[in-house]
Amino acid sequence: MKLLDRYLTDQLDVLRTTGVYRRLRVLQGPQGGRARVDGRDVINLSSNNYLGLATHPRVVAAAEQAARLYGAGSGAVRSIIGTFDIQEQLEYKLAKFKGTEAALVFQSGFTANQAVLGSILVEGDLIVSDVLNHASIIDGIRLTKATRAVYAHNDMDDLERALSRAKGKYRKVVVVTDGVFSMDGDIAPVDRIAELAAEYGAATIVDDAHATGVLGVNGRGTVSHFKLPSEGWDITVGTLSKAVGVMGGFVAGSQKLREVMEHRARPFLFSTAHPPAVTAAVDAAIDIISSREGAALIDRLWENTHYFRRGLQSLGFDTGVSETPITPVIVGDEARAMRFSEELFENGVLATGITYPTVPRGKARVRTIVTAEHTEQDLQEALDIFQRVGRMCGVILEPELASSVPA
Repeated sequence: MKLLDRYLTDQLDVLRTTGVYRRLRVLQGPQGGRARVDGRDVINLSSNNYLGLATHPRVVAAAEQAARLYGAGSGAVRSIIGTFDIQEQLEYKLAKFKGTEAALVFQSGFTANQAVLGSILVEGDLIVSDVLNHASIIDGIRLTKATRAVYAHNDMDDLERALSRAKGKYRKVVVVTDGVFSMDGDIAPVDRIAELAAEYGAATIVDDAHATGVLGVNGRGTVSHFKLPSEGWDITVGTLSKAVGVMGGFVAGSQKLREVMEHRARPFLFSTAHPPAVTAAVDAAIDIISSREGAALIDRLWENTHYFRRGLQSLGFDTGVSETPITPVIVGDEARAMRFSEELFENGVLATGITYPTVPRGKARVRTIVTAEHTEQDLQEALDIFQRVGRMCGVILEPELASSVPA
């Protein structure tokens, strides 16, 4: 057996023996509150399609029309001849939506983080990052020559200690955080981060992947959620593939930031631009989110969130510190979490098991995400299945056992 093949075999054996090996689920139709997956009709609690815009008729129609007018592909990177007029239109609209001077679109939220961090950080700088920030932030930092510091999750005293230690030692200091943390569903205190950054002369970045379209006025994100003035925050990163329902990422900030990224952001310089259909679909989705219809969809999303979380908690599940439509069911043991997820699927609910290294060891979970597309009937049926399967897998205790456990 060749060396590489032996290594790969060993890695797969480890995954299987620890009970965390999985196969990719295959969606066989539209991404909705109910979906057909691997030949089974299930209640879908794993989608980031928060507002149901992935299948919205106006979004689909915009994609179809753009493909007819502009063609299937963009044919070049943005810096050569891959910039279409509709891309410039979308970026103007995103900047207005986020309350910034300018915005620049990238191929994904992952590349957007790499782009902005790589464009502004150089040797002699310090980047201060929340310990639970998304992998795209972590990898983006690793690709720079900046010094790194990590502060305890959402711990503002620890952040202040890091900023205090850095005072006068670096060319510039940047603080970066997720807006909504994707595994726990809690919200970063960006209002306090902004205060500390102003006090210590640091710049600020928030990744609003799970906040755009969810938090703030008409889904404008965490800066809006905390009612910060636009000049009180420097840079917002976001995705266009979650609540927006399509694909891509963006960076919103000053016009100078945009121009620097046009010259230095490697994902911008070395990757082909989005197909016109994607650009037009995103444009239509932003229009919907900004409208009364969007506000109503966001209201429905939050009604569903509260209903489902209260239901899980009343059944005895541990939902951690979630404040958003991302509601984890903390299991702890990795093999049990994966078995719980598999049994849920067999009983009609798609809820993904999450284990190390995505979350710390001992914090394995099944992550649920409700959307505006779920009905109360969907959610109640899901809760009934969670209760039945949770008892079967030992994630929650049977009533007679629970009553015998000392308080």
